[in-house]
Amino acid sequence: MRDFRYGLKKGLPIALGYLSVSFTYGVKAVHGGLPWWAAVILSLSNLTSAGQFAGTTLILAGGSYLEIAATTFVINLRYMLMSFALSQKIERGIPRFHRCLFGFGITDEIFGVAIAEIHAVSAAYMYGLILMPVIGWTAGTFLGGVASGLMPPVLADAMELGLYAMFLAIIIPPAKKNYRILSVIAVAVAIECVFYYVPLFHVISVGFQVILATVAAAAIGALLFPVESSPQEE
Repeated sequence: MRDFRYGLKKGLPIALGYLSVSFTYGVKAVHGGLPWWAAVILSLSNLTSAGQFAGTTLILAGGSYLEIAATTFVINLRYMLMSFALSQKIERGIPRFHRCLFGFGITDEIFGVAIAEIHAVSAAYMYGLILMPVIGWTAGTFLGGVASGLMPPVLADAMELGLYAMFLAIIIPPAKKNYRILSVIAVAVAIECVFYYVPLFHVISVGFQVILATVAAAAIGALLFPVESSPQEE
């Protein structure tokens, strides 16, 4: 129980941060046409922030199943790498079933907190750490969905700007410190501008535009700025 309570304590700040972001998601989803309960189920079963926003946008735009699946797969691919790293941090002997449940709850913030622990983390700690963000993300979605029906359309539209502010807050600080990250962002923006302004590419749906821009920018970044192996790895 001590590890579980410690996990709850570490997860509380994450939950509070998720509350405001998921409130914006709830407003966006319900304002776009989803019932509030569908938005809540999406949040409870996903917990993927950017991937969930992108997937919901495609749902509201009438995107195909393949388009939605491919887009969310590419956006959420980083969680696979995080799970590989975190699997080395978890105490040995924890059954595979529990490890799979931990995989559901891996987000950027949860991974960052868990991987920063000095000692190996227990199953009780992981469940406590994951529980609070899940509650915060789902509760925020519910509150945003309910509030969307009470606020005027102009205010609901304005609330959706919070999503773009969140993404800018994620990319601007590292881009200011690392020219490589800034270059990759610039390439992705340039590719999206080509898709938007060149009529020839208008036949490509929004979802596949995101996929192509993401993969192309990542590939160009890997070619221009390869990570050199350390002497120990050679």
